[in-house]
Amino acid sequence: MAKRTWGLALAAGALAAGVLVAQQPPPADRMAQRPGEGRKPEWPAPSITEYEPTSQLVVPQHPTPRAKFPVIDVHSHHRTPIAPERLAQVVKDMDALNLRVLVNLSGGWGEKLREGVAVLRNSPHADRMVLFANVDFSQPVGSGFGQRAAAQLEQDIHAGALGLKIFKELGLRVLKADGTRLRLDDPELDPIWETCARLGVPVLIHTAEPAPFFDPIDFRNERWLEQALFPDRRYQDPKFPRFEELIAERDRMFERHPKTTFIGAHMLYHSNDLARLGRLLDRLPNVYPEMAAVLAEYGRQPRTAREFFVKYQDRVLFGKDSFQPDEFPYYWRTLETADEYFDYYRDYHAFWKLYGLALPDEVLKKLYYKNALKLVKGLPQTGWPE
Repeated sequence: MAKRTWGLALAAGALAAGVLVAQQPPPADRMAQRPGEGRKPEWPAPSITEYEPTSQLVVPQHPTPRAKFPVIDVHSHHRTPIAPERLAQVVKDMDALNLRVLVNLSGGWGEKLREGVAVLRNSPHADRMVLFANVDFSQPVGSGFGQRAAAQLEQDIHAGALGLKIFKELGLRVLKADGTRLRLDDPELDPIWETCARLGVPVLIHTAEPAPFFDPIDFRNERWLEQALFPDRRYQDPKFPRFEELIAERDRMFERHPKTTFIGAHMLYHSNDLARLGRLLDRLPNVYPEMAAVLAEYGRQPRTAREFFVKYQDRVLFGKDSFQPDEFPYYWRTLETADEYFDYYRDYHAFWKLYGLALPDEVLKKLYYKNALKLVKGLPQTGWPE
């Protein structure tokens, strides 16, 4: 897949200062002067989107178009009910990638969900896609909301949903009846989490967004370009809570409901700090991360990420998020091979390269399907490798 490669795309004048990461450089007064320091480019500097250097690195390459083992993608989004012809195309793409089952997290609730379940059950591909239900947060939340939502959710589970998906709007935009923000750990929501525990179904929850989306938008922000391109990914406005505030609310909710299984979307937005994520998993055995849409984070730290996935091999699930068939092979290559310095698929997510983790087969099997089979009851249980 063709892609703009920026590599060291820190041109554009002010960006030449470099991206600041957790490891800060020594203070300038402690560094020796470098040859050519302070010089200006002889030619006009390219913008960050124009700088596309061609790498001269020659190393073994192992593009991986098909996963080594069958995969359950626990984080996918499709229209509900899905059109039969669209489902047929999705299954064709799945077969080429070795995707066995997709979990469609956009199942809705009530009649829409029932229609979605019926379409899948009556199709020739009944075992290839399953639905998670959602909660209707379209109106401000008042007293009794949690009980009503829990009752609707129980109906949806009995109708065929295999779990509950909570979108990021909870915590960011959902309001209470008095106009204040509904916090993730608000007791009004407890009946929902308790119902999931009683029914034995998981909650896949997306909380917050990447921390840089809340930080000042300047040339030190790693996600500057993405925020420049997508206004709806900016949360600097004081009307939004801060990243750490959302994370604290989420973790208190996890802790208060130890009998509920929570699957944290996008590695709980701690894939840039896997030690922190490890501490959370050690403290909260009811929490399981899934890896959707943060490949660029663990793909740039292959040794740390490999150690994490091996250590927590019984906790992590595979997820991708948007269903773009040409993007899945980047996951297979990163997880399965030891390749070095290869492109990521969305330049506005990351201007750096990826490195393979070369995970052992048993770890791959757990990430790809075993852990999902353990958590999501109702998935096809036969036909998987040992």
